[in-house]
Amino acid sequence: MTFDGEYGPSTWEWVADQAEEYESSNGQRGNTLRDTGLPVIIMTTVGHSTGLVRKVPLMKVEHEGQYAIVASKGGAENHPGWYHNLMANSTVLIQDGPEPFETTVRLLSGSEREEWWERSVAAFAPYAEYKERADREIPLFITEPPT
Repeated sequence: MTFDGEYGPSTWEWVADQAEEYESSNGQRGNTLRDTGLPVIIMTTVGHSTGLVRKVPLMKVEHEGQYAIVASKGGAENHPGWYHNLMANSTVLIQDGPEPFETTVRLLSGSEREEWWERSVAAFAPYAEYKERADREIPLFITEPPT
């Protein structure tokens, strides 16, 4: 998997700006969700239909070296675009600090999903509201442990 292809910044300006600020400062700036003070990570995927490198800040939900990837899109009707990238190719880059690392993600279900959902809500309480608002099950992925 290569992440050095053509970059396609998000069409959401704040997402593109935050990803750029985070990366250009080695995680020293742009590392919280706007003015909340809550930490974020940057996830890099490859577009499933465009092949473009895509970057998105996500809430940091970490446990024992694994990260939850919550496809909430604020409780919107549809999954975020990057959800489809993960379903097509589970290899991603995660940046939590100065250096990104390559890992794979997998979609959770059952009791493992519930356990990680609770961790996610503990890290970012609005996920509970998003769940109530969404007319869909919010997909929840985790990164595989480092090898």
